[in-house]
Amino acid sequence: MKDLIKQKVIDYTPELLKYLEELVSYPSVFSEDALPFGQANIDCLNHALEIGNNLGFKAVNVDNYAGYIEIGQGDQVVGIVGHLDVVPVSDTWKTNPFKMTLIDGKYYGRGTSDDKGGVLCGLIAMKIVNELVPDMKKRIRLIMGCNEESGSACLRYYVKKCGAVDCGFTPDGSFPIVFGEKGMVGAALKAPTSKILDVRGGTARNAVCASVTIELPADSFDLNILYDYLDENGLEHQITKGDTWKLRIFGKAAHASTPEEGLNAISYTMEGLYKAGIDDEFVNAYHNLVGTGYYGEKAGVDLSDNYGRLTFNIGVIKKVDDAVEASIDIRFPVTMKKETVIEKLQKNGNGCIINIGGVDPLFFPLEHPMIKAMLKAYYDVTDSQYEPLTMGGGTYARTMPNIVAFGCDTLEYNWHIHDDNEFVTLKSLQTQTEVYANALINLLEI
Repeated sequence: MKDLIKQKVIDYTPELLKYLEELVSYPSVFSEDALPFGQANIDCLNHALEIGNNLGFKAVNVDNYAGYIEIGQGDQVVGIVGHLDVVPVSDTWKTNPFKMTLIDGKYYGRGTSDDKGGVLCGLIAMKIVNELVPDMKKRIRLIMGCNEESGSACLRYYVKKCGAVDCGFTPDGSFPIVFGEKGMVGAALKAPTSKILDVRGGTARNAVCASVTIELPADSFDLNILYDYLDENGLEHQITKGDTWKLRIFGKAAHASTPEEGLNAISYTMEGLYKAGIDDEFVNAYHNLVGTGYYGEKAGVDLSDNYGRLTFNIGVIKKVDDAVEASIDIRFPVTMKKETVIEKLQKNGNGCIINIGGVDPLFFPLEHPMIKAMLKAYYDVTDSQYEPLTMGGGTYARTMPNIVAFGCDTLEYNWHIHDDNEFVTLKSLQTQTEVYANALINLLEI
């Protein structure tokens, strides 16, 4: 069976690439131009359902919030739960992010990894299993949401209307398997400003800010000190001088769950201005509560357990009337509760950290039959020595009961998920598909 699955994956690879190119072409970023999540998301969902229908599978649109493609029969449902929406793109991509482009063996495009690629690997795996297990006694359902990157309202709606699956996975994390996901706390840093005339930066709370544009009174700080600081830390910068000074400062994007892999343009801009002598309430608050750290050290929430350390990210900044507001994204250890983090932020925030809320972590024991079934598939296909892991990223596993994150990251590269120049490789797509097909067969048997 294992060799037969491998050959079928190879046979269906052209089909997989064709479908991926089609889905990547939809700029399915959250929008208010059509309910519930934007016209591009509706169009992308309908196209994905059309692919499933053309394969001869049952395909259902759930009020444009989500949709599903299904095979098999029976009362129990094995779920693959992925998303078709994507995070926004910056203007610093080297290719058109919505045209899949092959360069040096890498397929570039927004969603190639997160999560359109994973969704389609799941679909092709379903097709293979449908051919090899024609008498399956359970259903396999590929559920596709359209709002994972902006809050997962899509899946909450789906669960309320259609219910949960009995077991399964979301192809939106990492191999070998993610048996724990950090808890999340969101908040905002807000303080008045007397010097910042305007500021804009970041594309999403759950991404490290790649560039900031800020306007300040001329001569309100020592420009040479700011430039020296930015140069020392590897941030490019531009300035337009006039009655005011307009600066654009470039960092490096990364996922909010791994902020240390980026250079936060907001943090370095504010710390640079502080060092350059600007006298501003917001800059002072930022220096005192954030600085350039990644772990909430200055806010008093630098926490860790045996599975990982808390991360702290500022994603988006904007001016609101006479104040500046910056979003906070915190991922905290899997053995802790949200109240621990929230209480510390309230205590240490000096009234500047507001709108605090969060969710507790997700955790499955490694002995769980579902976890064992998927791990067996992964190790049978890859002969890998990688160990199961926990992660800071949040997936649909928080919203859909009885699933965990399983792939899509095959651990060969930094795929630049939520970053400029996201990509996937042919090898990764084939590995995902082969693992998922084996895992589905195992899950049908538990």
